[in-house]
Amino acid sequence: MVDPQPSVFPFGIRIDEPIATITDVLVSVVCLYAFVQMRRNGLNAWSQIHFRRYFLLVSIATALGGIIGHGFLYAFSFSWKLPGWIVGIISVALIERAAISHAQALIKPRIGKFFLVFNIIEMIAILAITMMTLDFKWVEYHNAYGLIVNVAGFHGYTYYRTRDKGSLIILYAVGITTIASIVFTNKLSMHTWFNYIDTSHVLLAIAAYVMYLGAARLNTLGEELKSVQSTMPSKATAVLSDNQKPTSV
Repeated sequence: MVDPQPSVFPFGIRIDEPIATITDVLVSVVCLYAFVQMRRNGLNAWSQIHFRRYFLLVSIATALGGIIGHGFLYAFSFSWKLPGWIVGIISVALIERAAISHAQALIKPRIGKFFLVFNIIEMIAILAITMMTLDFKWVEYHNAYGLIVNVAGFHGYTYYRTRDKGSLIILYAVGITTIASIVFTNKLSMHTWFNYIDTSHVLLAIAAYVMYLGAARLNTLGEELKSVQSTMPSKATAVLSDNQKPTSV
């Protein structure tokens, strides 16, 4: 067991868990970069809009987690960890919706609708339990379910059906996130100054960037056709005739 990370006092200011604070902010910066780039590049399919919102909320959640949850929690109470946890829970719900939305053109409408509705119910339930118990394990359960069942499940199916390279890259990101979770859960620390929290944060930063690369490369033809069909059936037919088979980006 590695000893707890000592506090540091730059300019006389106490900062607890300094490396955890820095690496949490690193995740925040990567996610903010992803949000800005996706917005700047006009990636506006529904799944990509959900991804943009996901990156923005993760950026906020990890900034709160790093600054309040690690660095300066001594100046607050333990319940101040909740804002970061709450934003994080909502962000995972968004990336679940991104995966479901992206796969909707390939699945039966009632299946897509069921998972979209259950996504909201599950998020509300986890939010309520987390706020009542102040136990981070419920955030972990929500993350595991969201990433493995919905994100990996729907993008895995999408890749199986269409060979969408964006979905494949997102699966890689889920894999990296899973490794980060294993490191965190089993407290696999290398050194006092780079413990399991720091390692998991760095892996999450890498996963976030890989997730961004996948989101930017998603083949959103199916989503575009679904949108067109709901408003202009004749135009959808014309688009489909030019694009009989979805191709990878």
